Amino acid sequence: MERVFIGSEALAAGRITRHDLRHHCVRVLPGVYASKTITLTIEDRAIATWLWSRRRGVITGLAAAALLGARWVDDDIPVDLNFDNNKAPPGVRVHRDLLLSHETQSVGGLTVTSAARTALDLARSGTVREAVARLDALARATRVTADEVSELARSHPNLRGVRRVAEALDLMDPGAESHPESWLRLLYIEAGFPRPQTQIPVPRQDVDGNFYLDMGWDDVMVASEYEGDDHRLDPVTAREDITRLEYIQSQGWTVIRVVAKMPRTEILRRIRLVWPARAR
Repeated sequence: MERVFIGSEALAAGRITRHDLRHHCVRVLPGVYASKTITLTIEDRAIATWLWSRRRGVITGLAAAALLGARWVDDDIPVDLNFDNNKAPPGVRVHRDLLLSHETQSVGGLTVTSAARTALDLARSGTVREAVARLDALARATRVTADEVSELARSHPNLRGVRRVAEALDLMDPGAESHPESWLRLLYIEAGFPRPQTQIPVPRQDVDGNFYLDMGWDDVMVASEYEGDDHRLDPVTAREDITRLEYIQSQGWTVIRVVAKMPRTEILRRIRLVWPARAR
């Protein structure tokens, strides 16, 4: 049985019985079901939404980004669908935007917006900070470029929110490996620091290859890294990180480490303490 399916189709094909549908499945959307044994992901919910549209709609926005490989998309967000219907069920947001022929593609059999069109929609939604974090994740997954999205935006001059697209695209950086890294980079830019470079290579002397710094400024050899829970909870990761950081510091780098819920004022205070000394 598929994870998500149209109930009437499954019954007609003999894949399930009415008893199974009633007792072992849960209705996700009108006419669309899933097994009670699974936890629905954003991908499952996107499939359910597309099936609810009788396979005629186009998945857009964050759900499209997730289907294109972007990480950090919550499973419980509303699914955006380009579809002509005035009665969308809870959990589905219907849009009626103009989509040109080259702005859609097939992903796993579903029709979704292309990477460039998805980026255009993300860039004009939410706050600039939210848009940039989402664009970073999409660009990292798909390698879509700001130039591609800007060219597409010029084809839709009357699209809602299109005037703010350029600002978000200018700040997009596929080097960010998580939303917190995106927000940390924007914090430094908004505080007046030069735009940090992301994924800075630090050549290793013991073996071929590099260590990489989340972000920083190689002219003053100051870097900043966001540390998630894996650095603290996984002993192997923690040991490797200590060894890595000691080596990077031995090469002349000063590294400001940031963790969740650290106050913005504290982060900026620490970076300013090392910045003037290293810039002289």
